[in-house]
Amino acid sequence: MREPPLQESYRFSPAYSKSVEDGAPVLISRASDAHLTERLLRPLWRGGPFWKLSFLVTGFGALFFFSTLLYTALTGIGTWGNNIPVAWAFAITNFVWWIGIGHAGTFISAVLLLLEQNWRNSINRLAEAMTLFAIINAAVFPLIHLGRPWFAYWIFPYPSTMNVWPNFKGALPWDGAAISTYFTVSLLFWYVGLIPDLAAARDHAPTLFKRRLYGILALGWRGSGRAWKNWQVAYLLLAGLATPLVLSVHSVVSLDFAITQLPGWHSTIFPPYFVAGAIYSGFAMVLTLMLPLRALYGVEDIITTRHLDAMAKLILVTGTAVYYTYVVELFIAWYTGNIFESQLFLWLRLSGPYAWAVWLTFVLNFVVPNLMWFRAFRQRPVLLWIASVLVNVAMWFERFFLIITSQSQDFLPSSWAMYRPTYVDGAIFLGTFLLFGFLFLLFLRFLPFIPISETKELRHALVEEESRLEAR
Repeated sequence: MREPPLQESYRFSPAYSKSVEDGAPVLISRASDAHLTERLLRPLWRGGPFWKLSFLVTGFGALFFFSTLLYTALTGIGTWGNNIPVAWAFAITNFVWWIGIGHAGTFISAVLLLLEQNWRNSINRLAEAMTLFAIINAAVFPLIHLGRPWFAYWIFPYPSTMNVWPNFKGALPWDGAAISTYFTVSLLFWYVGLIPDLAAARDHAPTLFKRRLYGILALGWRGSGRAWKNWQVAYLLLAGLATPLVLSVHSVVSLDFAITQLPGWHSTIFPPYFVAGAIYSGFAMVLTLMLPLRALYGVEDIITTRHLDAMAKLILVTGTAVYYTYVVELFIAWYTGNIFESQLFLWLRLSGPYAWAVWLTFVLNFVVPNLMWFRAFRQRPVLLWIASVLVNVAMWFERFFLIITSQSQDFLPSSWAMYRPTYVDGAIFLGTFLLFGFLFLLFLRFLPFIPISETKELRHALVEEESRLEAR
């Protein structure tokens, strides 16, 4: 039977528009399964707009990044702006920022899957890939911050005949355990979700080499009823394993600071504060990546305004939680009467040498989330993209002043010192973006960034729902 022409796939269903919140459909495309498969696999065979140029730029950028790491390893971290007492600076700031960005993928994929939120189906693959690449970037910084990265294996517990064991009371083994666990579970969850789509790529690949390659990666998937049942069980089990990581991983990262005695760090509010900030910045990064792809690949009927609206609301919720912690910290610093806390929060951060970063963070993290109260703003892609970039700028500066101010002026004025980053600090930070872009472009070229099987499953569910509504 001949399939209907592709242009018919954009028909909007008035009946279905009444069945969703505010009349915003979660999927507009009414294409057949064959058309959806062909359309979502097309970037794998043809690439995308400006893909080759972007790939070359980010590829050379990744080489530049590795060269800066090599220079740091050969010369020493004296090339950075770190000093005493500011021993943690750009490296840990970037580590916490990238780890935070990786949280949205697990939240969108695992938590929303368990909560049966079907709007996740069009964006979870992209968020999961972003998570993996962000974790790779984050994992670099604890290694090079050691000063001798070739001894990085000391971070992990291993059977050592020389009795050289990790210091389990230190922060680095905690980070090693958190990152390795998070990356392993996220990778398994991402790969299991990919298996049906890899089989679809195998069946539609234009060359023998690609058919064999995707066939190996698909692990012999044939789409039988038993395979689908086992796949759904495995997918849900991994979602259940990944869900606690949303809370645990960044809580562990926050304890790196909370276990110390420094003013501004020794606080029990850090675990929920860091988790809320991680999800907040992670969702912003998903929007930063998703909105240009949505326009470049013409998938506005699959990633609809319903997705933009839902993600903007989550940014509003998490951004409000982050700002609440700002207010609580300032209030506690005043209420306790602790001279060191008051000096840090009420003078150094608000009017000291780093006050510009503090006020930039406060203003952006107050103004941008509160714009999400307005539906007209939430559903405008250009405005949302600008807002998402500003959120991540604000969250980077939040991590910067949080880490720097507590070290630069602690208990003894005789040990106070200013921190100023060097060009090597800036080059490494820039290199992480280029490496992230390089990995992300590889993902776009060889794997479908919108889940095919889950999108088709959603389409069938919506057709059934529409039929029930019309029958009434």
